[in-house]
Amino acid sequence: MPTDTLFAPRSDKSLLETGPDFAPKFDEHGLIPCITQHADTGEVLMFAFMNDLSLAKTIETGLVHYWSRSRGKLWLKGESSGMTQTVVQLLTDCDQDCLVARVTLGTSTSGGVEASCHVGYRNCFYRSVRTGALPSDGPVQLAVVGEKVFDPEQVYGS
Repeated sequence: MPTDTLFAPRSDKSLLETGPDFAPKFDEHGLIPCITQHADTGEVLMFAFMNDLSLAKTIETGLVHYWSRSRGKLWLKGESSGMTQTVVQLLTDCDQDCLVARVTLGTSTSGGVEASCHVGYRNCFYRSVRTGALPSDGPVQLAVVGEKVFDPEQVYGS
């Protein structure tokens, strides 16, 4: 799928901020950050990157595709787990260098739960950074604030 004509060229600031053309700003690695949010609840589900191909596939199919930096390949969310993300709305910020995908969730192939995190939590933001004071005796600590909703081994195997 050629994407060189799919997105508008980046032009002057005024057109980027107020014009009708989608001209996403990909970073030096060809990536744009995408925050994924549940369309009904507003819950932040995850954060990942897209490249031009994954963004084009997301627009074309209505299912969220990402670019996996660790695997170096296109990634359809839910491809193996069934926990797909269907786009309700795809937003871009004022200078078009960040996206928000508002989605509904498919259910897992094992257990029928709605989730986005491969670790077993509903969303990837299941830990909170302890704030209020810097520790004097070690690193900043995290507190788990979410509950696991599925067993990753049952969904993904070992």
